Amino acid sequence: MPEGSVERTLVLVKPDGVRRGLVGEILNRLERKQLRLLAAKLVCVTPELAEKHYEEHMGKPFYAGLVSHITSAPVFACVLEGRSAISVVRLLTGATNPQTAAPGTVRGDFGLAVTPNLIHASDSPTSATREIALFFEPSEFCDYTRTGAEYA
Repeated sequence: MPEGSVERTLVLVKPDGVRRGLVGEILNRLERKQLRLLAAKLVCVTPELAEKHYEEHMGKPFYAGLVSHITSAPVFACVLEGRSAISVVRLLTGATNPQTAAPGTVRGDFGLAVTPNLIHASDSPTSATREIALFFEPSEFCDYTRTGAEYA
C-alpha cells in the first residue's frame, strides 16, 4: 500500500464526549496512530460558529439538532497531522451510527446515539482546511518533532 501524503485534519470531541470524560481516551487513540497534535483547546461553540461549521447541512431535518448539541457544552478542538491523517482519523472515528460502528472505533466503543455521536472529523482536505480556519488562528499552532516519527 503506498504511503499517503502528510495531511492536517480537525477533530472535535463533542459535548457528549467532554461531559463523559472521554477526551483523554479519544486523544490517546489518535496519538497512538502516530498523529502529531499541532493545536488544541476547549471551545464554547457559539451559535454563529456552529452555523458556519455545519453550513453544508443547513436545511436538512437534523441541522437544528446538530447546532443545538454542539452549542450545549464545550468541545475539545484539535488539529492533528500525519500521513493520510484525514482517512486515518475517519477510520478510528467509526460509522456515524454507533450500532453499526466497528468495535475498536471511538463510536463503536463509546457511542450511544447518532446525535450525539462523540466526535467530528473532517471528511476531505477541503473540509479540513475550512474547518481548521474556523476554530484556530495560525498563531495557535505549535511546531515540534514527535519522538518516534522516524519510524512512522
